[in-house]
Amino acid sequence: MVKKIKAGSSQLEVAQISLGCMRIADLSPQEADVHIHSALEAGIDFFDHADIYAAGQAEEVFGEVVAASPGMREQLMIQTKCGIRNGFFDFSKEHIVTSVENSLKRLKTDYVDVLLLHRPDTLMEPEEVAEAFDYLEQKGMVKHFGVSNLNPLQIELLKKNVKQPLLFNQLQLSIMVSGMIDAGFNVNMTNSASVVHDGGILEYSRLHDMTIQPWSPFQYGFFEGVFLGNEKFPELNEVIGKLAAEKEVADTAIAIAWLLRHPANMQPIVGTTNTQRLLDIAKASDITLTRQEWYEIYRAAGNKLP
Repeated sequence: MVKKIKAGSSQLEVAQISLGCMRIADLSPQEADVHIHSALEAGIDFFDHADIYAAGQAEEVFGEVVAASPGMREQLMIQTKCGIRNGFFDFSKEHIVTSVENSLKRLKTDYVDVLLLHRPDTLMEPEEVAEAFDYLEQKGMVKHFGVSNLNPLQIELLKKNVKQPLLFNQLQLSIMVSGMIDAGFNVNMTNSASVVHDGGILEYSRLHDMTIQPWSPFQYGFFEGVFLGNEKFPELNEVIGKLAAEKEVADTAIAIAWLLRHPANMQPIVGTTNTQRLLDIAKASDITLTRQEWYEIYRAAGNKLP
């Protein structure tokens, strides 16, 4: 059973692993129903959406499943995101409010538990975002708030006006996309790994009690493919395979356990539509890698410690 963690600085308890619903529209209604119920039975009651996923169809499919099961909504935590439009980003009050209203219709619910701003909008006016958040909170349409892919100064700029706690930051992170970790090892160095690309978001998140939600936890590069079972990474897969065999779990569970082992208290988003794979991943919550195992995986991914 997937464990619970505290979300950010709040007392809100959330599943340690979240089901990403970007591709759920690829499933038939019956398959989606089985997938969502299986997640719940495994303790994964946190579901991640966005208004743009499958052009809104992902939320529609999910909403149909929930609507067909009386009492199910109260068992779920639904998160959605907004701010990405066709060719531009939009953090205006009008777009944020309209986007949430449309998501609620598709999800067939009166509220979402969490709303994230999806990608940084350089034209963002914190005052407008604050007005939108206040309106959505007062109307009971959104319970909690966060961001996605924002750096520390962008978050601080938002906090200048936004009074609600920003509990989450959804960021790309995996064994093979570990820049926010790499930079912390290579302090005062001149190699490429020493370059801080994200403003120190890992340390910032820990200092300010924001829960990092790693997305694409099995990917390498920017949607270049999965690293598990990939012949490009023989040493990494050998180490992961060895640990998986020792702990009698799937390699996917080891990859997620690697993220969960970090003291930043992360909540990985896993986007599989394969129910058995999801159940295999859920077992990561029962695994605590040793310090030596964590570093062995990190080195096997091609990283050198100074």
